[in-house]
Amino acid sequence: MVTSAPSDWPGDGPIDLQTHDLPHASSTTEWWYQNGHVVADGRRFSFFAAFFRQVKGYDPETRDPLYAHSLTWALMDADSGTNYFVPRVDETAPQEGLKRIRRGLGGKDHKLNRALCEILERGNVPYPDRLFEGRVFVHQRKLDLQYGPDRFRKLEDGRYLLQLQDRRQGVGLELTFELLKKPVRHGDDGVVRGSDDEAMFYYFVPRCRLEGSVTVRGVTHAISEGQGWYDHEFGRGEGEEEVDDAAEAALDEATRKSRQAERRAKHEKRQVAWDWLSVQLDDGSELCVYDELYPNVPAVAGRWAIVIAPDGERRVFKDIRFEVRRMWRSTQTFFEYPVGWSVAVPEAGIELQVEAAFDDQEFITLISKPSFWEGRIEAQGSVGGRAVTGVGIVERSGYAPYEDLEGFFEEVGKVVRESVERVLPMKPDYAQAQLLIASREREQYMRGVDVDQYARTHLHPIREIVDRGGKGWRSYAAITCCDIVGGNSRQFVRWIALPELMHVGSLIVDDVQDKSVTRRGGKTAHLIYGEPQAINSGTAAYFIGIHLLNSELVSDADQIRIYELYFEALRAGHAGQAIDIDGFEYMMDEVVESGDASTLEDRVLAVHRLKTAAPAGCLARMGAIAGGGNEAQIEGLGQFFEDLGLAFQIIDDVLNLRGFKGDLKAKAEDVMQGKVTLPVVKALGTLPKDDRAWLWKTLSSKPQDPAVVAQVVDKLESCNSIEACAQQARGLVEEGWGKLEPLVEDSLAKMLLRAFGWYVLERHY
Repeated sequence: MVTSAPSDWPGDGPIDLQTHDLPHASSTTEWWYQNGHVVADGRRFSFFAAFFRQVKGYDPETRDPLYAHSLTWALMDADSGTNYFVPRVDETAPQEGLKRIRRGLGGKDHKLNRALCEILERGNVPYPDRLFEGRVFVHQRKLDLQYGPDRFRKLEDGRYLLQLQDRRQGVGLELTFELLKKPVRHGDDGVVRGSDDEAMFYYFVPRCRLEGSVTVRGVTHAISEGQGWYDHEFGRGEGEEEVDDAAEAALDEATRKSRQAERRAKHEKRQVAWDWLSVQLDDGSELCVYDELYPNVPAVAGRWAIVIAPDGERRVFKDIRFEVRRMWRSTQTFFEYPVGWSVAVPEAGIELQVEAAFDDQEFITLISKPSFWEGRIEAQGSVGGRAVTGVGIVERSGYAPYEDLEGFFEEVGKVVRESVERVLPMKPDYAQAQLLIASREREQYMRGVDVDQYARTHLHPIREIVDRGGKGWRSYAAITCCDIVGGNSRQFVRWIALPELMHVGSLIVDDVQDKSVTRRGGKTAHLIYGEPQAINSGTAAYFIGIHLLNSELVSDADQIRIYELYFEALRAGHAGQAIDIDGFEYMMDEVVESGDASTLEDRVLAVHRLKTAAPAGCLARMGAIAGGGNEAQIEGLGQFFEDLGLAFQIIDDVLNLRGFKGDLKAKAEDVMQGKVTLPVVKALGTLPKDDRAWLWKTLSSKPQDPAVVAQVVDKLESCNSIEACAQQARGLVEEGWGKLEPLVEDSLAKMLLRAFGWYVLERHY
């Protein structure tokens, strides 16, 4: 902790709001925060808002600080379970974001950084972040913050006025805060740690009377009752190293990367994450728990429970139990958050069970890289043996469950498997089996059915393959396309299982047809359950979850389009499989003789297109339709995912010859199976006739000798056919993105999709 404080920090006496509410010139980081809980027209709402300013540099002539400003606020409708969140940044955000990335302080995944840079270089920020509409103004002599249309200021009568609006979502607040208790210090006599390990002074007013109105979906409701919270933090850290960007750019690449790595390591070491709870209890007391951690060290940064008695007396405790009881995973960021806690302060006699009013209160924004959870909670328990209830807010911020796209898709895979588990339970009850076998209206189909036998013979072969893992990128396609066109994929989370079931069904059947013995690191389904059961279950997987597509949020016409697209994907995939099974041996003599492989290349690409690209494109179109995209967006996303799917399979052919990460598949397995892949085709179109004849003769013999297999791979490398395939895949992705990019607005979902395109090209598995 700091041993001395800046001169404009409060001393040992009481907090003077007339002075300490004002902006603090000594602070590099400062924010004003409000939250509250209101009843309007009989409906329960909660909210929070945080007005930030942070020093981004200094005027080169005057050395006066230059500030970046941001605002995060949210309105939570507790009765409908809807979270409206609004992140805003000032006009300097794109430039400042680029500076941070170029200095090595962006994310760890270079593909995500590249994708974000493309957006920032256009002077944009990715939605849901938006630039302020209007000027940002911070009064220096009184509390008056104006961030575009949003405002927080102190009135002459001592109350505070909060005004927030978001026209896009049709939500807003206009509230006055009347202080009912005096301000109190948090932490160690007011000192805590900020997100960049700044020494922060923190005071708060634990209870205020709220009056005013709340606007939801364009309708304004007068508040009949409400209670609020106000706090203010300001502090000073060591700040980021000042960097001469021009001089940095002139350095050689190795030196520049070394300096970036040093800055990143220093920056990460001082990052602070936290869990924060404020709860206002019905006995007139309040509790605020603040649990801070250096997650990359790891070490405790600070831990406090502040208990405020009904008369305003403040007590501080360090012996706290703040334990997670229940978790929830987002289906947009795929982060996992606590949503249920046990809270105890033994010395104060406090025992509380805390539950989220509803789980999905995630706030998605690059301001906090790229999301945090802050929402309304309900508490019940006891204080000093007396029963209490209360309402409050919990914030969890600064934790990163994954650092790159590899980790992201591992989390996606977990969500996909959890979704399949819900749809196809290993031990279904009667009602679940009825829905899977027939429908609620056809109970007669269940007469005499042994549910355990049904599960063992029908569901277990599917789950056998699903549960072994997989990246789930096909499910990601449908979900992300809903968000990219401005929809809300949370409303269609049931769809996540369907693409995986469709894909796994094809794997099970393909393995029977190809006589394969391993799949996803284990025996194939037909070796465990027998070919008849595997064929039956694999086929059923195509349509067993089709009811998941039913949605009242989609019009009848669009529902029909979605069904048509789904079956279009199945038709295309089966057509491609038929061609793939038959193979292209019938063409090989002519190609070897003539050296013209153009038609053969078209044939091979047709298989990739039908088996992988077409299903991916159809799933993307389904998501875009559900999200309310226009026709250009729907088709643009479909075409791009077709390009991605085709590139995915081309890269698969490349990796088969060059080796998969972790030896997931045997290197050059396609050569040992005598398969005509795209690198082979390209080689046949460039090699001399004698080499063409040797290549086909050797390949058709299905060589098992590692030395012979290595000769084939060397031949393909030497004629550049493998690299030509990699270049073709890159061209597909870049050309496809060039067509899609202008059709959809810049957003986090779009940024992830751009990075995913590079991920497909650069993958090693």
